[in-house]
Amino acid sequence: MLKMENVTKTYKHRGSPVAALSGATVRISAGDFVSVVGPSGSGKSTLLLMLGGMLSPTSGKVFLEGQSLYDLNTDQRAHFRKKKVGFVFQTFNLIPYLTALENVEVPLYLAKEEPGFQRKRAVGLLERVGLRDRMYHMPSELSVGQQQRVALARMLANDPAVILADEPTGNLDPETSRQVIGFFEEINREGKTVVMVTHDPRAAERAKNTLRLTNGTILSGINPDEENLHVA
Repeated sequence: MLKMENVTKTYKHRGSPVAALSGATVRISAGDFVSVVGPSGSGKSTLLLMLGGMLSPTSGKVFLEGQSLYDLNTDQRAHFRKKKVGFVFQTFNLIPYLTALENVEVPLYLAKEEPGFQRKRAVGLLERVGLRDRMYHMPSELSVGQQQRVALARMLANDPAVILADEPTGNLDPETSRQVIGFFEEINREGKTVVMVTHDPRAAERAKNTLRLTNGTILSGINPDEENLHVA
């Protein structure tokens, strides 16, 4: 499903090279739920963005369903990503002048789905995350937890096979955090692959496997000998 082969990402900082990720090799099978943990600056978000086709590696290969992502041109990669990957972030990235319903419709509009299907799909997803009575509210009229639930609904709009989440509970209270992780567990049981960056050990331990990073290097997985997760 997801594979990195000897991937390195190097930036320049004050004229000197800094490795955000160094020689990463990992394989995540379809249907896995993997948490990515490590100290700040360890390369977690870099790894996630590369897996999602949003950040080109300096060297190495990244594959999604057998497709080498960075052998595609920018437009091809964006099209592939739009069909296969759903993202959710700590900051939600909701469009402030659109209602909750319209925010969820955005990826469906970009996919050129029929207007009637867009509305039906968005309504169904908002009902699923418990926001039936908040569909016509603006983001500013929603609590932080409700905004994250809108982001979760939007993430599922195009029915992606892979969910990539970057600190999805970082701004949430403990109870809402548990609800969000429970939602990830639910969609994982439905067959979706989930990769989640988190600083929260309680969230991390609910994943099937954990990938540990430090200083741009993958140290280990909790169960590196199992079929789901292979780290080299």
